[in-house]
Amino acid sequence: MASETQGLAARYALALYELADEGKALDDVASDLSALRQLIGDSPDFTRLIRSPVLTRDEQSRGVLAVATTFGANPLTTKFLGVLASNRRLFALPRMIDAFLAELARRRGEVAAQVTSAVPLSEAEVASVTEALRKVVGQKVSVALTVDPSLIGGLIVRVGSRMIDSSLRTKLQRLQLAMKGIG
Repeated sequence: MASETQGLAARYALALYELADEGKALDDVASDLSALRQLIGDSPDFTRLIRSPVLTRDEQSRGVLAVATTFGANPLTTKFLGVLASNRRLFALPRMIDAFLAELARRRGEVAAQVTSAVPLSEAEVASVTEALRKVVGQKVSVALTVDPSLIGGLIVRVGSRMIDSSLRTKLQRLQLAMKGIG
C-alpha cells in the first residue's frame, strides 16, 4: 500500500511541477506547499480533513479551498487541491508535497534536507544548519523545517537516506534501555 501511495504521490507531484514550471509559478507553488506541510504538522483538524474517509468529496473540497483562500495560495495550488479533493486523493497530500519539493530541489541541483526541531529555529539558526549541511553534502541544500515538541531538545536531520538524530528524546530512550540492561 505504501509503495502505491508513493507512486500516486509522485505522479501527481510531477504533474503539478510541470504545470507550475509552464506557468512560471514554481516558487509560489513551492511556498504554498511548504505552508501546507507546516499546517499538516501543526493542525490536527486539517490533518483530519485531508485523511478522513467519512467526509464527502464536497466537504473536503470546501475545507481545503477555504484553507487555500485563507492563506492566499497561488491559483494553481488552489486548483490542485480541488482536483485532489474531487478525486479523493487528499490523503496522499503530505507525500505529494515531499515529492514536489524533492523534484524542485533535484532540478535546481540542490539536496533536500528535512530538519525537525523541538522549537522553531531562528533565522540565524536556520542559516547555520543550512551552511553546516552544505559543507557536509558538498552542494546547495534546501532545508524543510518542522517542529515536534516531543523531541524535548536537539534536532533530527534527514538528508536522502541518512538521518542524524541528536534529540533529547532519543538520548533519553537510549539511556532508559541501557538502564534496563543493568538492572
